Amino acid sequence: MTQTSNHGAAAESPAHADAAVPTRRELNKAATRSSIASAALDLLRSNGSGNFTVEDIAASAGVSRRTFFNYFPSLEAALASVADGFMDHALEQFRLRPADESILESAQAALMALADPMSVAPMAELFSLTQDNRQLARSELEAWEHCTEQIIDAARSRLGAGVSELYLHALAGSVISCGKAAMTVWFADRGPDLSAESLAVLRQHLIDAMGLLGAGFAPPSDSVSTAAAASPSVPTTTDRF
Repeated sequence: MTQTSNHGAAAESPAHADAAVPTRRELNKAATRSSIASAALDLLRSNGSGNFTVEDIAASAGVSRRTFFNYFPSLEAALASVADGFMDHALEQFRLRPADESILESAQAALMALADPMSVAPMAELFSLTQDNRQLARSELEAWEHCTEQIIDAARSRLGAGVSELYLHALAGSVISCGKAAMTVWFADRGPDLSAESLAVLRQHLIDAMGLLGAGFAPPSDSVSTAAAASPSVPTTTDRF
């Protein structure tokens, strides 16, 4: 009986492994999407807001205008997608956390696992470039909305299909608000500085913001802040998430 069971499990493993491997078509689509997003950001850096079009982006990425719209509904959406890489990496780390760990502890641990401060660079640059620019405000908004959807999906996967939609949306909204707060405080202090040192500060702000949310925003104290700063581990929280 045991041998049959083990053989069955072994026989299923390759199927699961194959299913997880992206096809060549999927890889090509991902590469095209990334190329378009990178071209949009490059043009924003070099030309400034309002000084380039969808056609310019398509030409820079080496695709047709039609192909551009197969991937993105607008110029702003293409710019917003530069934040996808950061969220993909963070959610990958989140999914590696223990299933019985609280959502917010897992989120904080996931951010801590992204040890390279440059991992937040695309999101930080987009935030920097869209400040005080109404034309690009929609790009930032779309990026945050996409992040919210990804957080909801990740939490639903962790907690099961029966979890309340209100719970999921309130949780995701709270996490995103903390992310925005971290970005705002970082930008007010550092401006458009995208050096490794500056991005390390932003990464820490994101980690600390998750800690505050998990602790229920208890009044800060010097002793708690000092202890938290000295400890590399994820702080214990009493959150229900």
